Amino acid sequence: MNAVSAIERPVDSRTDIGRLRGFVTAFADLLAATRDEGAILESGRALLGRLIAKDDWLPEEFTRPHPDRYQQYLLHCDSRERFSVVSFVWGPGQSTPIHDHTVWGLVGVLRGVEKVERFRQSPDGRLIPHGEQYLREGEVDAVSPRIGDIHRVTNGLADRPSISIHVYGANIGAVERATYAPDGTPKTFISGYANGVIPNLWDRSRNA
Repeated sequence: MNAVSAIERPVDSRTDIGRLRGFVTAFADLLAATRDEGAILESGRALLGRLIAKDDWLPEEFTRPHPDRYQQYLLHCDSRERFSVVSFVWGPGQSTPIHDHTVWGLVGVLRGVEKVERFRQSPDGRLIPHGEQYLREGEVDAVSPRIGDIHRVTNGLADRPSISIHVYGANIGAVERATYAPDGTPKTFISGYANGVIPNLWDRSRNA
């Protein structure tokens, strides 16, 4: 039997990938119509809410947790890197460090529950807790340097994975960002992605 490489293996044959394709197209249209962050977050929140209202479109390859750490899978990056769409998968008990984004972002929970702990920086750089929230299936949150950009996210479920869909105003896997120690000391990082494959959004031969 011939082995099939990861890049050749189809990743969308059992899902309604057309739902993701429609979202990507609509979001590109939104960014072509406005550069106003408030308008992008307001209209984008509605678009993302419609995407995550149904759970029949995310290919299984992008739902797999890792035993030791959360996974960040690229679903789509705009050709001009105006935005990216990412699947975050959290195993039970997994959490991010405290981190920022440096660009606007939208987060919608597709499966499970996420605990979000927000922070703000004092003038001397210390981190001050700024509230927490539990996001449940179908709910959408927003981040940006303008409205609040530093948080820590934890799977809110102790017995199974949670999955959220994120949209960022850049190719987020290539953006230099920072994690923060509790005293506010930053450490720069570039996240990259966990993918071995990416979804094929544009093949309509299966009428997806």
